[in-house]
Amino acid sequence: MPEGDTVHQAAARLHRALAGEILTRSDLRVPKYATADLTGRTVLDVTPRGKHLLTRVEGGLTLHSHLRMDGSWKVYAPGERWRGGPAHQIRAILGNAHHTAVGYRLPVLELLRTADEHRAVGHLGPDLLGPDWDPERAVRNLRADPARPLGEALLDQRNLAGIGNVYKSELCFLARVTPWIPVGALDEDLPERLVAAAERLLEANRDRPDRSTTGRRDQHLYVYGRAPRPCLRCGTPVRAAEQGEGNSRDRVTYWCPTCQSGPTP
Repeated sequence: MPEGDTVHQAAARLHRALAGEILTRSDLRVPKYATADLTGRTVLDVTPRGKHLLTRVEGGLTLHSHLRMDGSWKVYAPGERWRGGPAHQIRAILGNAHHTAVGYRLPVLELLRTADEHRAVGHLGPDLLGPDWDPERAVRNLRADPARPLGEALLDQRNLAGIGNVYKSELCFLARVTPWIPVGALDEDLPERLVAAAERLLEANRDRPDRSTTGRRDQHLYVYGRAPRPCLRCGTPVRAAEQGEGNSRDRVTYWCPTCQSGPTP
């Protein structure tokens, strides 16, 4: 599941493959940009911003993409077989003499002026893995709506950028509260500790191929994806339920009913 650390790794792979190279192939397979041609332009950099990817190209253009649940960028060497999915799922191809980057199932793909990047990412809160990281601002953002359930507040990229469903569940477990507890009901110092833990975990996993929140080799996650297996801390079966409204209701949340206090569905 793409979260801040995963997107950071994707950006690093794309940057290594594309930055400083002249595009010899450009194919944007979305109707609005089907005629756009970036060939002959040099890729300047590929920068992550929360869960967004910004591929900046010579001439003041940025290709903005977002992976959401199923999207991915794959990088291939010349002659290497493409293995990211069937051809009809390809949304973008950027190639140079040495590598080809292929974007599969990208739900968001747009070409915009670099000067207008704020249209795509200006709404985001401080990025946990970015140069703009500001823990005090992130804490203020979380506290801005005391009645909001903690899990929803953590997922809101306007509060802090980079947390997805995995980290939401794991952070709530580490804080020993359920994701449904209102932010205003948290102990006074808990928002600061949550934000610090979020930064620590994403920093620890930014270059790891396998995400881990436990520090254990045999079990990488405390609760996410573990229902109904026993909690690693107390042995109680981990539970799962949907959290959120509208499109976010397909995000399954995991928690331990013994280790975590607070309201539950």
